[in-house]
Amino acid sequence: MKFVDRYPIIVTPALRECRDFWISKLGFELVFEADWFILLQADGASLAFMSPDHPSAPPGPEPFSGTGMCFELQVEDAAAAYEEARARGLQVDYPLTQEDFGQLRFGFSDPSGLWVDVVEQIEPAPGYWDRYMAA
Repeated sequence: MKFVDRYPIIVTPALRECRDFWISKLGFELVFEADWFILLQADGASLAFMSPDHPSAPPGPEPFSGTGMCFELQVEDAAAAYEEARARGLQVDYPLTQEDFGQLRFGFSDPSGLWVDVVEQIEPAPGYWDRYMAA
């Protein structure tokens, strides 16, 4: 298999709200839009939204409930991404935090309820992972 892209499709009636949010708050670009489907991209990250009532929807995907999924956006500089997002008016629900396990991150929810974690990989606190290593 040779993949040309990969992205989650969030099934939600809030298509336009999600489109506007991701474009205005996070700088994504619109790649494709129909009345039932929207595809967005930014710097190698893709994300799509689909209406729950379109007849061409594949079997199975129920409207997203806002739980059970976390969309990770790994960045080179989380502090700069945090400042940029805040300058764009993003309401951050989890403030910029240096985690002992080795991430600098912040988080928020989009209009569909999708939790988004913006992370930068950093050095973990000394010895943090020792307790999780097999003997």
